[in-house]
Amino acid sequence: MTGIVRHYYAGGNTAKGFYSLYDSVLEGLDRLYILKGGPGTGKSSLMKEIGKHMEERGFDIEYLHCASDNNSIDGVILPKIKVGVVDGTAPHVIEPKAPGVIEEYVNLGVAWNSMKLAENKEEILALNQEISKKFIQAYDTFAASLRAHDDIEDIYISNMDFKKANQLTKDIIARFYGENSLEKESRVQHRFLGAATPNGAVDFIQNLTADIEKRYFIKGRAGSGKSTMLKKLVAAGEHRGFDVEVYHCGFDPNSLDMVILRELGIAIFDSTSPHEYFPDRKSDEIIDMYETCITPGTDEKYAAEIARTTKAYKDKMKEAISFLAEAKQLRDQLESYYIEAMDFGIINEIKEQIIREIELFIEN
Repeated sequence: MTGIVRHYYAGGNTAKGFYSLYDSVLEGLDRLYILKGGPGTGKSSLMKEIGKHMEERGFDIEYLHCASDNNSIDGVILPKIKVGVVDGTAPHVIEPKAPGVIEEYVNLGVAWNSMKLAENKEEILALNQEISKKFIQAYDTFAASLRAHDDIEDIYISNMDFKKANQLTKDIIARFYGENSLEKESRVQHRFLGAATPNGAVDFIQNLTADIEKRYFIKGRAGSGKSTMLKKLVAAGEHRGFDVEVYHCGFDPNSLDMVILRELGIAIFDSTSPHEYFPDRKSDEIIDMYETCITPGTDEKYAAEIARTTKAYKDKMKEAISFLAEAKQLRDQLESYYIEAMDFGIINEIKEQIIREIELFIEN
């Protein structure tokens, strides 16, 4: 027996800086291990091994990926038993609600040789400072990219038929929910389906919708009402008592990219670049916002202006990604100092202790 394995992000490098959705992702857990320790202390490897162990036991697993390192994770959650293990170091600092009762701090610093780290104090401090500068540059450049993106949106918003957009949204709400409602309080979870990473844009749409019966691919341009429609679908689902998975845009967290209603077997998502997909199942369906809601000929009429602003947006995105890549290179150097100072035998003992405690928690 194998469980369901899902992948997503709880935090991201966005045009608004580092943006955290950890409060929503971790809400409702009965047991949470918060790992503390520097870079290279084995947090990600420890969590991956716990996840693999629990996968082999047949439990459902959710992996929270790291937006700043494509090979690392920031957390692992066992949703059905309400247990999680997360990296609690900056920038995703997690405030405990009931320390010792729900949350347990795990200090991986007990496994490092402080004297050995002190030998490289100046290098470590300098690298930390340079890494911070690179992230600030990345966030500033993402913000500049968003301003260019907003210029593109303005063109389409000014050519939007809002009556048609509102009617389309009403029709979809009626199609999804009908007259149905559930006699319970809705659970709304906020996540990121993807992120801007050192390797570029990454998303987990295919994984997250793998077992969804009906998928809707929203096509359209920036500013054609995709996110607004998704927000209204969320509000309607919440009002009717349905559980809603809300996936924010990894570039602009104020926008939405996907909504999943697992109780209804429905997923609807923005299927445009950088997460552009096309139907590959018989049940998949396209919703074209441009065709339905935008004045015909808008692309052609504003072609030069759209091309200019699109180039500015894409150029800034590439530049911001390059800053993330530079930060990753510097962080790899920083990690090397910690790796040399670590006793990973102690880290392995800590991992085994956490596994024992989780299994005891399950039994009880």
